[in-house]
Amino acid sequence: MLRVRAEAPLRPTESAEKLSAAIRSLFPDAVLEVHADRVVGTTETLDRLRERIRAQRIRDTARRQLLAGRHGDRTVVDLNKQAAFVGVVSFGAASPLGDIRVEIESDDLAAVIDFVAESTREPKARP
Repeated sequence: MLRVRAEAPLRPTESAEKLSAAIRSLFPDAVLEVHADRVVGTTETLDRLRERIRAQRIRDTARRQLLAGRHGDRTVVDLNKQAAFVGVVSFGAASPLGDIRVEIESDDLAAVIDFVAESTREPKARP
C-alpha cells in the first residue's frame, strides 16, 4: 500500500490553477481538491517525482530528506512551489508563500525510499 498526499497553502495572491499545476507537475496522477485556503492532491504513484530526482541528479539529497522526515511508516518533506511549477524538485526552505508538504505513507517505506532515491554511494568495504 502506498499513499501520497501533497498539500500546499493557497495564498490570496496565488492562482488555484497555477498551484494545482505545480502539484501535477510532480504528481501528474494526483486527484486534486481545491479549497479556499489550500490545494490537496492524493495519488498512489511516485514515478514522476523519481524521474525528476534522477534527471536533476539529486538522489543523495532526496534520500537524506526522505530519511530525515521519516516517522514510522510515513515520511514528510517540503517542496518549493515555484520550482515545482516548472517541474523542478527543490526541497523547501520555508518559503514565505508556503511549500508543498508531501506525505508518503507505505507498509514498506524503506523500499519506497529506495525506489524514489536509491543511494549512489557504494557500501564501504569491510576488512
